Amino acid sequence: MNKISNITRRDIFDTITIEGLSWNGRLEETDFLSRLYDLSKIPSTDSRFKDANGDIWQHRVNNNDWDENWIFSDERFNLIHCDDATFLQFLCEMLHPIVRSDTTQVTRLHQMFNEYLSKDNFELVEKTRISERPIFIGRYKILGKATIQKSKKEIEDYLSDEYVVKQINIMESAIENSPELAIGTAKELIETICHTILTERKVETDKNWDLLQLLKQTTKQLNLTPEGIPDEAKASKTIKSILGSLTTVVQGIGELRNQYGSGHGKKATFKGLTSRHAKLSVGAASTLAIFLLETHKTRL
Repeated sequence: MNKISNITRRDIFDTITIEGLSWNGRLEETDFLSRLYDLSKIPSTDSRFKDANGDIWQHRVNNNDWDENWIFSDERFNLIHCDDATFLQFLCEMLHPIVRSDTTQVTRLHQMFNEYLSKDNFELVEKTRISERPIFIGRYKILGKATIQKSKKEIEDYLSDEYVVKQINIMESAIENSPELAIGTAKELIETICHTILTERKVETDKNWDLLQLLKQTTKQLNLTPEGIPDEAKASKTIKSILGSLTTVVQGIGELRNQYGSGHGKKATFKGLTSRHAKLSVGAASTLAIFLLETHKTRL
């Protein structure tokens, strides 16, 4: 059963119609639809043509006797009742840089789409970029997204490295659609943070170090190792327990990466982890990264 309601879908299409926006952007309608469908396999509604390619050309280019937004009510494409994934993909294509060059219009459409989709707990988020233009994917809203967004902002504040920001974006967008990628990127984020901290502190690293060795050297440089806390310190046992758990967190992410993450070939029978496992990895990685970066910056 679809989770994006017919009401939401009609609201989106009505707004596009009222504002006079072109769903196909700068592409011909058949070129746009060919990015999503094999038009040669969709039947024609005009007996003179064998497929949708022919009748769309006839009624939108040759005669132009169809309404501009005919696609929203055409039963062959069934956008009001199609599955959620197809509907979201249609919206994402409307925002694609190849389809729409006006960045202001892309921003407006993106905001409008998410305003309506949020009522059904969906959203469009940036997955990657091409020529500095965003490419979006649709997903069910992440529980606790506000926390993850806050983590992202804090990490960016402490380390404005483009690669790290890219890793965070990949993690966020992959949680629902590609948990294995999110898990793999979570490990890479911690590796990046550790390497960056050690580099800024002029500490040489060994390329053969695994994640645990890398973290151990980082916590040593930050004076965070449990061995560095005197037994007589107030609440020393609690502090040691918390810091000792850092190793467990990182080790767990590393093992998830090795067994289920994005960096290793899988057998045909492979069954990946779910989004809840990815959320755990992303949350742990973000929390750990912030803690390390805060400590690094305050102790330089």
